[in-house]
Amino acid sequence: MSDAQQRIEETVKANDVVLFMKGTPLFPQCGFSSRAVAILDHVGVEFASVDVLQDQEVRHGIKEYSDWPTVPQLYVKGEFVGGSDIMMEMYEAGELQALMEAKQVVKAA
Repeated sequence: MSDAQQRIEETVKANDVVLFMKGTPLFPQCGFSSRAVAILDHVGVEFASVDVLQDQEVRHGIKEYSDWPTVPQLYVKGEFVGGSDIMMEMYEAGELQALMEAKQVVKAA
């Protein structure tokens, strides 16, 4: 496992919810990342974020880690959920909220 893969795994395991994205929650650098942050804000859970633009190894490594070609990527309790399109579909169907409740994810303050 590469150094980037190991850092990704540690981040995924250390946080209940983590979003690998372009930019930060306050300053997303693409529309898909912006949508993912908005969805998580609406769901009302605490989440960590990783700006893949700050580290090229992580930017490429996350795609290998999940076997998913795009960013953003959402992980809940160590499990890959999907990108912004999947997040939106799950949110609209009430499935994302149910997943967060089932996994007992901490609500945002």
